[in-house]
Amino acid sequence: MEMNQPAPPNALDQNRHGQIGRPADRVDGRLKVTGAAPYAYEVKEGDPPAYGFIVEASTAKGTIALIDSQAAERAPGVLMVMTYRNAPKQAGRSLDIEDRFARPRPYLNDPVVQYYGEPVAFVVAETFEQARAAAQLVRVTYAAEQGEYELQASLEKAEKPRGDKSDKADSSVGDFEPAFAAAAVKIDARYTTPFHIHAQMEPHASLAWWEGDRVIIHCSTQMLESAQKRVANTLLIPEDRVRVVSRYIGGGFGGKLPVFADVILGALASRELGRPVKTALTRQQMFHVTTHRTQTVQRLRLGASRDGVLAAIGHEAWSHTSRTDDYYEPTAQSTRYMYAGPNRMTRHRSVHLDLPDADSCRAPGEAVGMLALECAMDELAHALQMDPIALRLRNEPERDPEKDIPFSTRQLVACLKEGARRFGWNERNPQPGQVRDGRWLVGMGMCAAGRANQLKPAKCKVKLTGDGRLEARMSMTDIGTGSYTVFSQIAAEMLGLPIESVDMKLGDSDFPETAGSGGSFGAASAGSALYDACEKLRTRLAQSAGIDPLEAQFGDGKISGGGKSASLARLAGDDGVEADGEIKPGEMEEKFSQQAYGAIFAEVGVDIDSGEIRLRRMLGVFAAGRILNEKTARSQAIGAMIWGVGSALHEEAVVDPRHGFFVNHDIAEYHVPVHADIPAIDAFFLPEVDDKGNPLKIKGVGELGISGAGAAVANAVFNATGVRIRDYPLTLDKVLAGLP
Repeated sequence: MEMNQPAPPNALDQNRHGQIGRPADRVDGRLKVTGAAPYAYEVKEGDPPAYGFIVEASTAKGTIALIDSQAAERAPGVLMVMTYRNAPKQAGRSLDIEDRFARPRPYLNDPVVQYYGEPVAFVVAETFEQARAAAQLVRVTYAAEQGEYELQASLEKAEKPRGDKSDKADSSVGDFEPAFAAAAVKIDARYTTPFHIHAQMEPHASLAWWEGDRVIIHCSTQMLESAQKRVANTLLIPEDRVRVVSRYIGGGFGGKLPVFADVILGALASRELGRPVKTALTRQQMFHVTTHRTQTVQRLRLGASRDGVLAAIGHEAWSHTSRTDDYYEPTAQSTRYMYAGPNRMTRHRSVHLDLPDADSCRAPGEAVGMLALECAMDELAHALQMDPIALRLRNEPERDPEKDIPFSTRQLVACLKEGARRFGWNERNPQPGQVRDGRWLVGMGMCAAGRANQLKPAKCKVKLTGDGRLEARMSMTDIGTGSYTVFSQIAAEMLGLPIESVDMKLGDSDFPETAGSGGSFGAASAGSALYDACEKLRTRLAQSAGIDPLEAQFGDGKISGGGKSASLARLAGDDGVEADGEIKPGEMEEKFSQQAYGAIFAEVGVDIDSGEIRLRRMLGVFAAGRILNEKTARSQAIGAMIWGVGSALHEEAVVDPRHGFFVNHDIAEYHVPVHADIPAIDAFFLPEVDDKGNPLKIKGVGELGISGAGAAVANAVFNATGVRIRDYPLTLDKVLAGLP
């Protein structure tokens, strides 16, 4: 199936059995809470494993002058110490492959150190404790060089991003500069956001072993096909000699889109030793061995008439990338579709620094770009003495303002109005610093939210067995978002089966290929392939029963229509009945601008003496297509809004500008919101179906709630205090600097 036309009415629209939308409990929930769902480090397959431990570089740039591993090699239980001197041959790094997560990623390939924490040795021993202890005995001397680690200090070296997406780095409509200069009311503000760490609950881990010339890897990764290709490309072996399995994942957030040193080095060591090798990164190692969100510097320029109509919108963004990569944060992508305005300009620039690779993290682009855009809109509303919601309503576009194509669906206005009603926005005092509750200054803020909707190629195989059960297989992953559950609901509804009669098999690269989990496209892409497979299975079963497929009804383990009825189990027979499904993007993504939208509201209290900020309540109202599961969708939205609170008030990874490492490289000092930080918070979804995006008529939910959420908090702080902070996170020292 290819999305070249709007999806026609289907069985999910009818929802005869009520599976779609209902708040079904997670089908894997009992396995997880009882510890029966094995995460990567807990997998027990094959022979007893040896254990690997990574030795990180303690300099950020330079060359290994001397590495002495003799003491480590003599340590109890040690089986191998791998360094650049004895590591097996691997492919070099290359940017030629479009899928950046499939590109070769060698480790220990040479003595050059390109960032702090880069693996310089890999110790394998009989136990984890022995490997970790021996790793401390590896002695490395470096010929260190001075590196560059600060984005703001290196902006003069910024360049247009390289790579296959460089043509999308800039956009221009109309003539921005003269329109901005002529505007009656202007906002010209600079915003900065810090490094963010994914901070998943489950650390990266892997178990690798070889069966003949084929390597089997259990690991924690979001995209199995990309991981399979990366391992094959790095180890210089065919793809069919790599199997990657990732059945349960304790959070990804973009940090598990690629696979890292634990996978590559574990596979190499396993081949050399002839036995399985299990490797886990420590929490501290994850800060340097894996990826992070780049810092950004952003300049927002908004020019409007005195009645609030935008004439000019400009968004320039700077972010960093490593010396050997071409990723850039698509910071201004939301600015291209959020508001009307005839004269527009967005521009992205990259700075290459001596840091680990930066990459996607929790709604890349919108998450940090809307921290600036939505604050700038609030600043403009204040300058105009206009309600922030009224300003947004006044600049609601009828068509995509840059692509000049219609929106597939767009309920931003409805989200703003319904959110304002539910939150009690009419009680907000528009004058900052006027509301007191004892020693607390109290304020309200809001923002609009938008997140691009995507569809990726995916395949699925389904089989109805002779006992009336449906089995579905896809390489799709569940990163804790509820994929097992919503896919089971789709299949159950399509075949009229109870959800307990569906066996959802995910997380194996030997299964039909999908794009995996990421970018909020997982459910739409893999779910559409599942839908297509079920639709074809329905047709086969109807034909076997002598029933017109258009008249066929499924339910209670039967198919009926045209006065006929047959048992699904009987039709399946001893061998079962199979069908293959597939989805591909098509013309719809070119003909329609596709996003999910929302409005987020926050109330904060700010201590008048200390500047401490406390969130008091938060609300999100969203329009994200058809909702597959009311419970899991709400959970995703609330979790994403909490991410937004973290972006506003807590999260900041700090690089030592002398030595190029993250100083606060653990969860004790890299602060994320905890229970005490999150009081009353809720999320609602407006009814919506979008037949332009995919046959399920859904949109991505997972990252929508973070897009702009931190700006709602920042705008509430301004309303409470009159202090405008443009440097995230909003820490109390920045509040105090602006208070009387």
